[in-house]
Amino acid sequence: MELSPMPQKDAEIIASWKYPEPYSFYDMTADEEDYEEFIHYEKRSHHTYSVYGNGELIGFFTLTPIDRLTVDIGLGLRPDLTGKGYGGTFLDEGIKFAKRHYRADHFTLSVAVFNKRAIEVYLRAGFRELYTFLQKTNGSEYEFVKMKKP
Repeated sequence: MELSPMPQKDAEIIASWKYPEPYSFYDMTADEEDYEEFIHYEKRSHHTYSVYGNGELIGFFTLTPIDRLTVDIGLGLRPDLTGKGYGGTFLDEGIKFAKRHYRADHFTLSVAVFNKRAIEVYLRAGFRELYTFLQKTNGSEYEFVKMKKP
């Protein structure tokens, strides 16, 4: 897998991805503010990377430095690749990249509580649940769990 700074064409492709229920929650178009932040270069985090595997766009990472040693991870895997056992390898590649480029030793992420499939991937990767919180998104409030990998 190869991570590189996200070009506009990749942002446009990713923004069009549609996930099956109940994961449509993660469609970029499900939340107008998230969509606007992602689709517009000037609003998109400069810590957002395209992920390519075998020459194909397979996902993205947003790696946000929190402090000198901690990076918060946002990620998305192409819809047709989800639920097939690729999540652990995908996450591991993002963590390796963050260790090299950000010199991070600790990683955090937030995931919707209903997404048991992703939570299992994160637990297997060494993340631990810290706390749950409510977040406004997709026109409502949803419960998320904050996780950390020491």
